[in-house]
Amino acid sequence: MQLDILITLFLYTFGMLLCMMGYFWMANKYNIIDKPNERGSHSEITIRGGGIIYLVGAMITLYLHFEFWTPILSFFIIGIISFIDDIITLSSRIRIIFHLTGVTLLFYYMNLFAILPWWATIFLYIFVIGIINAYNFMDGINGITGANSLVVLSGLQYVNLYVTRFIHPDLIWFPILASIVFLFFNFRNKAKCFAGDVGSVTVALWICFLLMKLIFESMNYALILFLAVYGVDTILTIVHRLMLRQNIFQPHRLHFYQILTNERKIPHLIVSSTYALIQLVIIILVIFSNFNLFTLTTISIVPLGLIYVLIKPRLMSEDLTHKWSF
Repeated sequence: MQLDILITLFLYTFGMLLCMMGYFWMANKYNIIDKPNERGSHSEITIRGGGIIYLVGAMITLYLHFEFWTPILSFFIIGIISFIDDIITLSSRIRIIFHLTGVTLLFYYMNLFAILPWWATIFLYIFVIGIINAYNFMDGINGITGANSLVVLSGLQYVNLYVTRFIHPDLIWFPILASIVFLFFNFRNKAKCFAGDVGSVTVALWICFLLMKLIFESMNYALILFLAVYGVDTILTIVHRLMLRQNIFQPHRLHFYQILTNERKIPHLIVSSTYALIQLVIIILVIFSNFNLFTLTTISIVPLGLIYVLIKPRLMSEDLTHKWSF
């Protein structure tokens, strides 16, 4: 990478760091904090909404590349309503309206309404909204959102720079920089801030946009495995809760990462790093191996599924299932 690009990225990172510190001042002044509760994995009061740094990254990107105003507007639509939800809890109906609006803007920008049949468009709506919610569900311990996002975005940037150029690099550099700045304050035993919905939802939509654009241009469907680790944990946890006859829309502590941190007391940063490293290995396989889609899916998904199904029950306390049944 050229030295002038490195210097520019460093200066933007420093500026985003200052913005984050300014947000901390505002959050302390207006009491935008997360209080511990029985459903969470934290025990101390912490600043909420640190993921607003992704909106700062989006704002810088818009300033530099106004031609991408449509997808960036979708990030703001979904990010701002999520930030409001972080401060004053909104109804799910209000949130879903804004989520659908943001996703619709992305589809319009990518001309998917003209390319795809109606049934495929509906499926893609469900799929993208599902990824956004999965990303939000997985944001429960220090470092996990930032580390996973950094790994996925870095993989996308490598593909963009060295394999298939599908978008201006800045559209990936700035969420990467936002992830680094966020991790500086969140990847700690005692985090200075949490991402909040504004962070997890915004970066999820940003990643969905990049993945969709790359997949539709390359027709390489194996790229969806960039989200394999989150996908397996989320889907199998939903199946688990349905088997327990729980309300899957209610808060819970049954994700695999929650069992590891809450029940087995494994440090947050070890769990987050492990999730990110596994995802990194899968991304490397997708980029550099010559395996076909079926083989890649098998060697990525099957081991994760077996770990979940065989190991998770042994880690759970006997009363956990009854305690969190509805």
